[in-house]
Amino acid sequence: MISVNEARKILSANVERAEAVTINLQDSLGAVLAENVYAPVDVPFFNNSAMDGYAVDFVEHIKNWEVVKTIQAGDSTETILKQGQAARIFTGAKIPNGANTVIPQEMITVENQSISYDLDKIKKGDHVRLKGSQCQQGDLLLAKGIKLNAPMIGLLASVGLAEVSIYKIPSVTYIVTGNELKEAGTKLEAGEIYNSNGPMLKALLSEVGIHNTSALIAADDQHKLQQVINKALSEVDILILSGGISVGDYDFVKVCMENAGVQELFYKVKQRPGKPIFVGKKERKWIFALPGNPSSVLSCFKQYVKPCLEYLMGADDVWAQDKILPLATDFRKVMGLTFFVKAYENGSNVEILDGQQSFNLQAFGKANCFIELDENKEVIPSGTEVKIFNL
Repeated sequence: MISVNEARKILSANVERAEAVTINLQDSLGAVLAENVYAPVDVPFFNNSAMDGYAVDFVEHIKNWEVVKTIQAGDSTETILKQGQAARIFTGAKIPNGANTVIPQEMITVENQSISYDLDKIKKGDHVRLKGSQCQQGDLLLAKGIKLNAPMIGLLASVGLAEVSIYKIPSVTYIVTGNELKEAGTKLEAGEIYNSNGPMLKALLSEVGIHNTSALIAADDQHKLQQVINKALSEVDILILSGGISVGDYDFVKVCMENAGVQELFYKVKQRPGKPIFVGKKERKWIFALPGNPSSVLSCFKQYVKPCLEYLMGADDVWAQDKILPLATDFRKVMGLTFFVKAYENGSNVEILDGQQSFNLQAFGKANCFIELDENKEVIPSGTEVKIFNL
């Protein structure tokens, strides 16, 4: 059995970036750029109006113009204004040749086909967005390694990019094992329980940015489980299992992994919850077999699965805690095990909650984090600074 830090080191030494792939920009939310993105064009593409008004050739001694044209956004007609002429113009429309200033419509007095305005309220160049003033062709827009959010996607679309190169988002199958499991919304018979791990794993994967997932419930039958595992390994990049990984009479996951040719990276970690965790690889595919209790699934996912997935998809600093805060009260634990404890942090300190059993989900109604407690300590006094991992 290895320590938590040893498990992290093994994973860090073995995980590699996923391959770069090109995808549709509209499908790239949450993905990480695999290369720098440069502007292919100037933005704006042309001088355009920043508001509704009148485009003129600003000359200080002239304050009256004849309106000879109306220009809407998207109008591609070339217009040339002569001295003393103006064009009615709308936001985003191309500035006509011969004009250098837009006078807002609310500052204009209109009489018949001519306009006038107060000279003191405008200056040459006002309300014109110049070509290339936002970015110029060849400018760096976004650097490799950036995780794309909605505004960034809007930025890339604004320069005409329809596709981006990202680190591949892996496909995932998650399998929950157990004859007793039924899906929520169905009637339970004697001895049955609802499947909470499946929906939780789907949500956890979505939080990481992985939506290409498939879910299965597998019976506690070695032959059937082997078939399900073999099929999943032939189809997806990542396989996650919950349950069946301990040493009970119906725990078949580990032997099925051996039969499937999975290379074991480690099995069992000195931690609570989640001691009987198995992590392995088959070629470039990753396999995470987590214990069946819900708190164990959540803790192991946050500590091991999530960092590996994020690194695969291009993220850095994936092993760091979210923050460090002092403990609100004393806590006693078992020496020799790292504890991951359900807790609530308020920004000033962190409170350990009741209901720490690995099967107990009730505390997650209040918990907003796990805290990590040192394996080499039995009593952790209040005020001790502890690592916090957000839920």
